Amino acid sequence: MKKTVLITGGNKGIGLEATKAFVALGYKVIVVARDFSDVKEHESVQQVVFDLTQVDTIPALIDSLPPIDILINNAGVMYSIPYQSYSPEKIVSMMQLNLYAPIKLIEEVAKKMPHGGRIVNNTSIAGQIGHPDIWYGMTKAALINATKSFSKIFDGKIIINAVAPSPVETDMLDVIPKERQEAFLKSVITKRFAYPQEIAKTMVWLATESPEYINGSVIDINNGSFPR
Repeated sequence: MKKTVLITGGNKGIGLEATKAFVALGYKVIVVARDFSDVKEHESVQQVVFDLTQVDTIPALIDSLPPIDILINNAGVMYSIPYQSYSPEKIVSMMQLNLYAPIKLIEEVAKKMPHGGRIVNNTSIAGQIGHPDIWYGMTKAALINATKSFSKIFDGKIIINAVAPSPVETDMLDVIPKERQEAFLKSVITKRFAYPQEIAKTMVWLATESPEYINGSVIDINNGSFPR
């Protein structure tokens, strides 16, 4: 029987690359996203139109799906605006999509997840360093902490890890001011941004092949821009 993978934001960027990788490995993939207008349908992919900012409706969503073997919490948003310019509405929407939704998904999916199931959270280098987009950085830092905390709660029955990439060549890169992009490129070894395939490949490895002793961990993917 095919294992089932749930990927949020699997319609573009890193999520789409993860979707392709899991399909190639023979998994049944469920993708949750707001819009699939630019994505071709695939027989192994179930597309679910859903707004993850509606956190209270996530339990009903998960109840409507089969048990999930692998959860990829990938969906997120970055506004890249000054701290003083954040409206209350933008703060709420960012907290809902970047933090509250993945937490609720972890809680609900875990209820029916088979022993040995795996969860991978897409966080960010922004959660590890002081970051110009403070609210974005705070949500990612909290998701990193949640990854570590849930690993203890699950007590080895479910394996949960995260990746923390630096800027990636996706449409999210477009919101980062040019001067910040140029400054970042000077800090990385190969003088380029990460490719979405590189992040997706790491997430798929954590979800399928990594040793179970890698649990509650965060894999840095930043090409030497934050060595530690």
